[in-house]
Amino acid sequence: MKKPTVDYSGFRLSKLTEPRFSHLLLLLGWVVYFALYFLTENLIPVENCHVIHSKLDDIIPFCEWFLLPYVFWYLLIVISLGYFALYDVDSFKKLQVFIMITQALAMIVYIVYPNCQNLRPKVFPRENFLTDCIGLIYSFDTNTGVCPSLHCAYSIGIASVWLKAKDVSKWWKAFVVFAVTMICLSTMFIKQHSAVDFFAALPVCVIAEILVFKVFYKNA
Repeated sequence: MKKPTVDYSGFRLSKLTEPRFSHLLLLLGWVVYFALYFLTENLIPVENCHVIHSKLDDIIPFCEWFLLPYVFWYLLIVISLGYFALYDVDSFKKLQVFIMITQALAMIVYIVYPNCQNLRPKVFPRENFLTDCIGLIYSFDTNTGVCPSLHCAYSIGIASVWLKAKDVSKWWKAFVVFAVTMICLSTMFIKQHSAVDFFAALPVCVIAEILVFKVFYKNA
């Protein structure tokens, strides 16, 4: 079994600023994000939001099966940050900084250019467990603050870091690329995002890529 590069057995919050644990301070970026998420979701009236839509959205059908890769996104974030925190601290730092940059840029857009989408079906074409779950997601994740898509931006960042990681099998890297592709598609097929939101996430990722890695898709 691969040996962790950091021994967390002696970790205490009081030791968070010690060099061996200080990289975990980057996780505080999530606290800032959730605070801004709450504010943008609740303080920006939907009537003030620009509606995001493209002709491609009308072609893409609703498909509840894409809920599976959509929610796998949450697990992929935990797996990626958890693995890198144990075995590759440098990649952990890069991934978390990548996420924080995309978070910051997206939040600036949401505030300066409030936006929303009206793609969600008023009535699901089918009633089943998956559509029930999607309805639940709709209930707590509003249709505002959608462009650029952070679901896609985080996923692309995760793929970027994994592809550059050393001592990781090609099979896992291939799986991550496949998973990220399906996650990005899922945002459109369950009508959480417009195709525009995906394409808008690309320049955000390019900026993060330049700031974090300085070069494009090249082994560190």
